[in-house]
Amino acid sequence: MIAANNVTLRIGKKALFEDVNIKFTEGNCYGLIGANGAGKSTFLKILSGQLETTSGDVTITPGQRLSFLQQDHFKYDAYNVLDTVIMGNARLYEIMKEKDAIYAKENFTEEDGIRASELEGEFAEMDGWNAESDAEQLLNGLGIPTELHYSQMADLNGSEKVKVLLAQALFGNPDILLLDEPTNHLDLDAIAWLEEFLINFENTVIVVSHDRYFLNKVCTHIADIDYGKIQLYAGNYDFWFESSQLLVKQMKEANKKKEEKIKELQEFISRFSANASKSRQATSRKKALEKIQLEEIRPSSRKYPYIDFRPNREIGNEVLMVENLSKTIDGVKILDNISFTLGREDKVAFVGGNELAKTTLFRILMGELEPDSGNYKWGVTTSQAYFPKDSTQEFDNDLTIADWLTQYSEIKDVTYVRGFLGRMLFAGEDGVKKVKVLSGGEKVRCLLSKMMISGANVLILDEPTNHLDMESITALNNGLIKFPGVLLFASHDHQFVETTANRIMEIMPGGALIDKITTYDEYLASDEMARKRQVYLMEEEDN
Repeated sequence: MIAANNVTLRIGKKALFEDVNIKFTEGNCYGLIGANGAGKSTFLKILSGQLETTSGDVTITPGQRLSFLQQDHFKYDAYNVLDTVIMGNARLYEIMKEKDAIYAKENFTEEDGIRASELEGEFAEMDGWNAESDAEQLLNGLGIPTELHYSQMADLNGSEKVKVLLAQALFGNPDILLLDEPTNHLDLDAIAWLEEFLINFENTVIVVSHDRYFLNKVCTHIADIDYGKIQLYAGNYDFWFESSQLLVKQMKEANKKKEEKIKELQEFISRFSANASKSRQATSRKKALEKIQLEEIRPSSRKYPYIDFRPNREIGNEVLMVENLSKTIDGVKILDNISFTLGREDKVAFVGGNELAKTTLFRILMGELEPDSGNYKWGVTTSQAYFPKDSTQEFDNDLTIADWLTQYSEIKDVTYVRGFLGRMLFAGEDGVKKVKVLSGGEKVRCLLSKMMISGANVLILDEPTNHLDMESITALNNGLIKFPGVLLFASHDHQFVETTANRIMEIMPGGALIDKITTYDEYLASDEMARKRQVYLMEEEDN
């Protein structure tokens, strides 16, 4: 059990949290949600002891071990992968290193033998003999192949480091597990593995995530941060959303009835207060009026952008034809003879773990890369807008937000351009902010403004939900569902893919393409059946 007791945190004059009291108990998974800037990550740092409170404290059941997902991807570059995972249980790792040092001594004394015996006893109690196999199991589950387990962390790419640090947090069955955006940079297979791990995890989990499907799968409770307070709800994210909306609706309806009663009483008092025969009734109603209190309904601090992609031109029947497209990068074949044709109603999700292949295909289709062989052809009625995974160059300039967006608009009118910025929550003085100082989420909203103002009828989006809060993801999700044009996109957000796509393409290792007209859940189900059949056939062969 971990609890916050009267926790207040002030940053300057602003109170980010004030007198927060909340208890997280064993056997439950808590989704910590709130608008951008509400303090989700900050609260996790308070719980983990990385950040001191202004007042109040955090208590943990004595003897329980707390583990949290490290955010510094370079912290363990000097260590190998397996050691980094085992460091998730700091005491166990200390014992392993001290044992190794004692046994490596040339002059092994009696005192060394006694100490080694003590360490071996503690090591056995902590199930140390299974530490390496447990760490390897976590790594394999998250998609880190065995050949990388003894590699240096410095030699891994960003996505691989994220998976290793997640394995570190999960290692050793911690009593309390704190996870800040654990699905970021994970492929869909790794996310599915993590979901199952947390569903079966019997201790306390507190997780911050913008993945609605993930929260629905793993959470037993939702802890909602709003106005410096944390309100606890039983149930998953969808249950919280529906119940919170219902609560506001009920309060509004109750207030409406009270307002009608107040108006009725006020009219009576006004009409009869001067009438001697009615004065007693008027006085009685005046007292009744004073007792009526309207419930205070505070609007949520969450803000939803308005995302609406409106094509300037209706798309024709011929959209895109790709023939025998191949591409090799650094000696590895990324795309191998890929061919497909898109129709005017296609919304295609590119899924699977081969992220470089997806990005490479998108860049080829946008003319940023040349294929090694094969060709593609866009229909004459099409116009494309592109959301790149890496937008660093896009914002490497001294332009303000308004000037940056104006360069992409056919209409240069300031009011017109600022209208698109306003939809994406850039109001007033935000328009004069320099684009190079924007946060990750603000840059994404700028790119979406650019896509909206383009009027394109084909949208290509490479991981657009990265860096967005849940409200912006919901708005984007709804905007793409309504979009009347053609869509090609890659995303790790399960609900985003399931609700948007009507066609699934997966680029396999080696560059081959699987192409199915289906929903994502149906695709996963069919794929799962294929795996089961494969296992069955292998077992039959063994028999």
